[in-house]
Amino acid sequence: MDKMENDLSLEQANHFITGGAGFIGSQLADRLLKEGHKVTVYDNFCTGHMENVTHNLDHKNFKLIKDDLLNFEILKESMKGHDIVWHLAANTNICKGNEITDLDLNNDTVGTRNVLEAMKQLGMNKIMFPSSSTVYGDMDGACLSESVGPLLPISLYGAGKLACEGLISAYSFLFDIKACMFRFGNVVGERMDHGVIFDFIQKLKKNPKELLILGDGKQRKNFFLIEDCLNGMFTAFKKSEKQFDVFNLGNGSFSEVTQIAQIIIEEMGLKNVELKYTGGKSGWKGDVPVVLYNIDKIKKLGWEPSHSSDEAIRIATQRLLKS
Repeated sequence: MDKMENDLSLEQANHFITGGAGFIGSQLADRLLKEGHKVTVYDNFCTGHMENVTHNLDHKNFKLIKDDLLNFEILKESMKGHDIVWHLAANTNICKGNEITDLDLNNDTVGTRNVLEAMKQLGMNKIMFPSSSTVYGDMDGACLSESVGPLLPISLYGAGKLACEGLISAYSFLFDIKACMFRFGNVVGERMDHGVIFDFIQKLKKNPKELLILGDGKQRKNFFLIEDCLNGMFTAFKKSEKQFDVFNLGNGSFSEVTQIAQIIIEEMGLKNVELKYTGGKSGWKGDVPVVLYNIDKIKKLGWEPSHSSDEAIRIATQRLLKS
C-alpha cells in the first residue's frame, strides 16, 4: 500500500457497501480490509460477480449478504452496527434502463430511499454516494462544474441518479446525515465488465480485422483509474467540512472514442484494423457525446488524477488484457 493510501485511511470503522461485488465496490472492499476495517458487502448479484469477492470470504473482517435493496427489513437488519454506508448499488446498463423504464427507478431511486430510511431509523449518519456525469444531461460541450444547471438528464439512468441526489440532500438536511456525492466520469481498471474499453477489447478478440464504433468516433469523455476514484472519495470524506457536498470526480483531460480504439488496437498488437462507424454525434439515444469536466473543487482538497485520460485508458487496457 502506498503512502497516499495510508494518508487517506478513514478512521477504523464498520463499513457497509451496497453493490460491493461490482467493479468499484469490490475494490473498495479490498482496500478497506487491507487498512484493517470491517466490511459488509450487500449485493443482489444482478450486475456484481462472485469472483470479485471470493478471495475475501474467509477474511475475519468480511461479511457477504446476498439480497436486494428493495427488501427493506432485510436491508435495515443488515445495516445495524455499521458506521459508514458506501452506497454503490445501482443499475449500470444505461441502454437497458432506457428500455425497461422502471429499472433505474427501482434499482437507483427506490433503493436509495430504502438505504436512507434505514439509516434514519438506525441513527446512522455517514453516506458516500457515486452519482454520475449523466445528471448534467447534454450541455453541448460546456466544461462542467458542480454549480452548472439546470440539470436535465437525457437518460433514465441520469434521471435516476439525479433523483438519488435529491433524496440524499433532503435526508442529509432533515436527519443530520453527513453525505458526500460524486459525479463520476468514466472509472476504468481491472474487473471492468462493461464500457467502451471492455466492449472494444471483446469485439477485437472476435474480429481483429474490423471494429464497429457507435456514433462518429468524435465523442469526448473523461476517464480515470479505479485507484484514483477511491482516493478521491476518501479525500472528500476526510476533508469536506460541509454536512452535504457534491464533487465532480474524474479527469480534467478527455479522450475521443476513435483515440480509445487506436490505443486498444496498439496494446493488443493488432495491425490494419478497419474502423467503421454507425454515424451521428451520439453512440446511442441517451448518450451524451461530449463530457468535459472541471475538477477544481476536488483539487482544492488535495486530490487530482495520477494520469491523463488517454494514459488511464492505456493502463486499464493493459490490466484487462492481463486478467
